[in-house]
Amino acid sequence: MKFGQLHLFENPMERTEKEIVDEQFDIMVRAEEFGFDSIWPAEHHFSEYGYCASPAVTLAALATRTQKVRLGTGVVVLPLNHPLRVAEDYALLDLLSGGRVDLGVGRGYQPHEFAGYGVDQTRSRDMFRESVELIQRAWTQERFSYEGEFYQVHDLQVRPKPLQKPHPPIWMASLSPDTFELCGRYGFNLMCAPVFGFDVNTGAAQIEQYRSALRDHGRDPAGYEIAGLIMTYVAETTQQALSDFRDAVMWYMRTFAKYIAPPKGTPAVKTYEFYAAARDMLASAEWERIVAAGSVVCGSPDQVAERIAEIHELCGITHYLSWTRIGGLAHKKVLRSMELMRDHVMPQVRHLGDNAAARPAAEA
Repeated sequence: MKFGQLHLFENPMERTEKEIVDEQFDIMVRAEEFGFDSIWPAEHHFSEYGYCASPAVTLAALATRTQKVRLGTGVVVLPLNHPLRVAEDYALLDLLSGGRVDLGVGRGYQPHEFAGYGVDQTRSRDMFRESVELIQRAWTQERFSYEGEFYQVHDLQVRPKPLQKPHPPIWMASLSPDTFELCGRYGFNLMCAPVFGFDVNTGAAQIEQYRSALRDHGRDPAGYEIAGLIMTYVAETTQQALSDFRDAVMWYMRTFAKYIAPPKGTPAVKTYEFYAAARDMLASAEWERIVAAGSVVCGSPDQVAERIAEIHELCGITHYLSWTRIGGLAHKKVLRSMELMRDHVMPQVRHLGDNAAARPAAEA
């Protein structure tokens, strides 16, 4: 089992942006010290939900202050970025970091971000498809042409090329049900998100859709990873953990519900239907229900280790992405949770996850 961290740069407490950035970087730089394998800043725009507008800039700074930790994106919103710029930026980052880049990509889901950039969100799937095709060609072909609806390239040479061959691992965020199969069809590593509504207790069938798509396209699932993004907090006792983390999580749920879909009353658009349902669910979510669904893993070290092992058994997750700095949680509490993860949680579950993508998940 590998361990990573997601970072949003959210600011629910009206603190200065400088304070938020400094805290985030302190946590990310110290991830190596605390035994984490990867760091995943997420691209967001125009709100307190998160303002890491450029994961590439963030990770470039981290590359100079770390030695081993993998530098992932959780995720780059491809419809909001030109794919050739993405290819160039992350190839350069791969060279700067000595081949430590993992490119996480997604379609995006917040309407106000698309509106801010003047991009039609209803076309995001087609834009995503063209983008991933272009990025892979830019990384692996000396010269190429491409004729798409959104992007056209004519006999172009893209430099630099990444250090990792044939290219850095690509991960795809899968939120809506049909994207699990799509991720396997593309041949990407899977990023699922109990935080965004994936229920670890009943989601084995969706994971199997991913594995089946890999096999249907001639790929061995044993060669691919499954990451799960879960809000995670460890304290000395369960009572302390629940008390510390509850308000932070509920702030996130309320904020996420506010930005995930257009306001009620907006004319129905198929692209928005899944997110509108998720918005309504999150807006009415209760703390106990959130914990039960696996969106939150919170407790003493032994309880957290036990729950991580259970989630692995249910879903076959090989890369556990913990999200602890959330909702204004005090910096010292985030660092203490990381310390407890390193010393008491990771040693109990590190052995899990070998070739888990190849094995069926537990029955839902």
